[in-house]
Amino acid sequence: MRNPYEVLGIKETASKEEIRSAYRDLAKKYHPDQYGDNPLRDLAEEKMRELNEAYDALMKQKETYTSRNSYEGSSNLSYEEIRRDIQSGRYSAAEQKLNNISSRDAEWNFLMGMVHMNKGWNDSAYNYLSTAYSMNPNNLEYAQALNFLKNRNMNYRQQYYGSTRSGNDSMDCCMNLICMDCLCECCGGDLISCI
Repeated sequence: MRNPYEVLGIKETASKEEIRSAYRDLAKKYHPDQYGDNPLRDLAEEKMRELNEAYDALMKQKETYTSRNSYEGSSNLSYEEIRRDIQSGRYSAAEQKLNNISSRDAEWNFLMGMVHMNKGWNDSAYNYLSTAYSMNPNNLEYAQALNFLKNRNMNYRQQYYGSTRSGNDSMDCCMNLICMDCLCECCGGDLISCI
């Protein structure tokens, strides 16, 4: 059997209603009764069989997904509750709710990333936000959060390594002078007098 999404001409993210609508439109177009004794009737019957199989497979898949995620009922409702928890600073409550959701979609990864970022766990936050963005690169909110975290990490690293680096520069200068003095003394000279 061909990919049912291709048969119905829809995206893999299509909702049940979009699946039904696409099926209805194509069924009107290819229903064999429209063709009477026309030689195309056989092709229409074959196309109709293919449409029915695709529709049944996708609707069964959607039903299985819905029953498997009974906690979520409506993922959007759960996600909205979790967003409210994050906005209110109830990060542990948000994290606990997220851990009870079995589907690890882009929104789940984004929200877990926001929880970790607010807890100061930047490495794991970066991993979750990167996953959310890679799953849905067209989501502006995911992209902005990921860029914010990247910039925050970059500023931190520049501050940390910048101050450490300037210390290393003066340390390098001292080490270079000591080495040069030793070399000069080995050759009978003296770069730095010890008096």
